[in-house]
Formats: sequence, structure tokens, C-alpha cells
Amino acid sequence: MNTHLKNLKDEELLHLYKTKKGAEVFGILYERYSHLVYGVCLKYLKDSDNAKDAMMQIFEKLFREVNRHDIQVFKAWLYRVAQNHCFMQLRSNHHLVKSIDFFYDLSVETDDNLHPLVEKEKMFDKMEAAIEELTAEQKKCILLFYIEKKTYHEIMELTGFTFMQVKSNIQNGKRNLKIKMTESSVHE
Repeated sequence: MNTHLKNLKDEELLHLYKTKKGAEVFGILYERYSHLVYGVCLKYLKDSDNAKDAMMQIFEKLFREVNRHDIQVFKAWLYRVAQNHCFMQLRSNHHLVKSIDFFYDLSVETDDNLHPLVEKEKMFDKMEAAIEELTAEQKKCILLFYIEKKTYHEIMELTGFTFMQVKSNIQNGKRNLKIKMTESSVHE
């Protein structure tokens, strides 16, 4: 590969790719970030083969659709795309939908005419936005406990938090999610 291209910043490569559609340029971004995307996919999908497939799907889609997006910080944007792809894959496999059932009672009553799956979909979107607003510690503990189904002790090992910190982050995170989700329902 061209060493000049390898020395360009991500945003410069994106601009170059968008204007010239060079596969070599996109290949450099793939080379830089395939390990990041694979790691995110492995974290959520828990299976090496599924993670590899998801990584390829993400980059294939990006290769075709990157022009549609105004990307300021490529690495952060790509991380979020990979995370969303995994959430969608888990949701389509009904894993994540089951794990958000405990949030369902936190919502304000919705229109009775809505189909239950539509309501759950809206609840998932609200929950995802609310989780992003939590502190880093609360977010980590909530995701590990409710989404990844880790025990308090496993969370302690993964995060280095004490038992009381894990318990507090989960309780406070759950309370804060309820508040944020209720607020978002009121503003609809």
C-alpha cells in the first residue's frame, strides 16, 4: 500500500475515499480498525465466528454507505456503528429484547392501540439513549449485569469495583434510567 496514504489521518482518508472512491483508501481504514470492530462484536456477540461475520458485514456496509454520513471522529463513529450493529443482531435473535423486559415497567403508559412489539421497540430505543446518559461506572455495571447477564462477582473481576460499588452502580443506574426514561416519555 501507498505509504503516503497510510500516514494520513482518518478524516483525510474519509474525504479522499468520498471524493475518489478508492478501495485502497478504505483498505487502510479497514486495516486500522478491523481489530476494534472485531473486539466490539466479540464483546456483544460472545462468539468468534459471529463476531467475524458481523465485522465483515459492518465494513461492507460502510464501504457502500459512508458517503451518507457526516463523520467528525471516525473511530468513535465506527465504534458506535459496530455497537448498534451488534444490538440489532442480538435484538433480531431475541436475546436483548428478553433482557430489557425488566425496564418495561419503568415506562409511562403508552397508547393502547400500539402493537406490543412496537412498544418494546420504542422502549429499547429509549433505554439505549438513557443508558448513554449514565455515568461510565453505572453504564458499565448496567450493561454487564442486565445485558451480558454477569453476576456481581464477575462484574467485580471485570471492572475492579468492590461489591458495594457494583451494587451501588446497578441500583443508582437503574434509578437514573427510570428517571431518564420517564422524562423522555413526558416529552413525547
